[in-house]
Amino acid sequence: MAAGYLDVLRARHATRLLTGTLVGRLPSGTAHIAIVLFTRAEGGSYTLAGALAAAYGLATAVGQPLLGRAVDLHGQPRVQLPAAVLSALGMALFALVGLDPLPLAYLAVVIAGVCTPPLEGGLRALWPTVLGREDRVHRAYAMDAVAQEVMFTVGPLLVTVLVALWSPAVALLVINAIGVLGALSVVLSEPSRTWRSAPREAHWLGALRAPGLLALLGSFFFVGLALGSITVAGVAYADDHADASVYGWLMAALGLGALIGGVVYGARQWAGAPERRLRVIVALLALGYLPLMLTPGVAAMTGLAALAGVFLAPAIACSFIVVDRHAPRGTVTEAFSWLVTTFGVGAAAGTAVAGPAVELGGTAWSFAVAGAGGVAALVVLLATGRVLAVPVRTPTVVTGSENDRNGAAEPGFSSGHKA
Repeated sequence: MAAGYLDVLRARHATRLLTGTLVGRLPSGTAHIAIVLFTRAEGGSYTLAGALAAAYGLATAVGQPLLGRAVDLHGQPRVQLPAAVLSALGMALFALVGLDPLPLAYLAVVIAGVCTPPLEGGLRALWPTVLGREDRVHRAYAMDAVAQEVMFTVGPLLVTVLVALWSPAVALLVINAIGVLGALSVVLSEPSRTWRSAPREAHWLGALRAPGLLALLGSFFFVGLALGSITVAGVAYADDHADASVYGWLMAALGLGALIGGVVYGARQWAGAPERRLRVIVALLALGYLPLMLTPGVAAMTGLAALAGVFLAPAIACSFIVVDRHAPRGTVTEAFSWLVTTFGVGAAAGTAVAGPAVELGGTAWSFAVAGAGGVAALVVLLATGRVLAVPVRTPTVVTGSENDRNGAAEPGFSSGHKA
């Protein structure tokens, strides 16, 4: 199992790109908790903290596909690094100004969100040219999904350490400075500097003109909804047991399950169309969410949370392959960015729906939102099976530089960069 991942990491530039992207995404992965802690430290209410965090999240959802399209049109360095700097400056303004005047605080977090660089989409666009072989690219997608789980675990811990040692303002400044360094590491690498998207057909819809991509985005909106609802339902479950630490155990178990599932999924090669495989994985994901409605004792619930997480990372990793197969020529970064946006909007919707569900029917109802989200994601994939069965492009694996027009290509996988 480890040999396959080592094979990916030994590829030239692979470790640098993966590490730089994760570090560069640290500000976006920790922004919500950092904004809440800073707002509370400045004397703001929880309502205001939530509103500022929501403003950041919505701004990020708007900015990701727009910046992704800009990357496809103008290349990575000309977009990613300026965006990272502007985003960091937005958060620095928020940290220095505080909550007074409040409109300026909102403006600062909106600037930080809109300018968040699309490093996720950029990395996935680079993998085919860096790794070449189809099996390596698929394994890198799985490794990427697993690394996200690590980041979402380590990132908040780093914020809390910085807050404990200094202050929430320092945490905001340091995290975003680190993020700029991560983006800088990526854009100075040879693959990022030389990567060019394939020529694209001018169309105002961009990547969204692909029916298969729209079907996938519809499904992953509900996957995000399910995951977002679990974060609220977990708090309600912890409140029921009068022990705040229970929430941490549930979230840790969910992350551990996803990590294990992603590692196992990426360790083997899979035959057959990824669209069919994705339907099976999402079906298992939905099946894992449904037992959470039982809300048993803490030990059993922690086990169920781990089980519910097992198929999350494989679903995300498989979705990357499907995105690459269905993104119209020249829109690969934008397409990946739309997946990030849709998932995030779904998660926000899940948190919004789960709250009233707790009020109306208790904790079990809030976990029912997660189960319903998983089932809805599967229904979308089943209903759009014919659309998903027809990829946009003839697949190829790019084995040379994106600028090397004489580079070799093998049948079987699409890079999204060359015809």
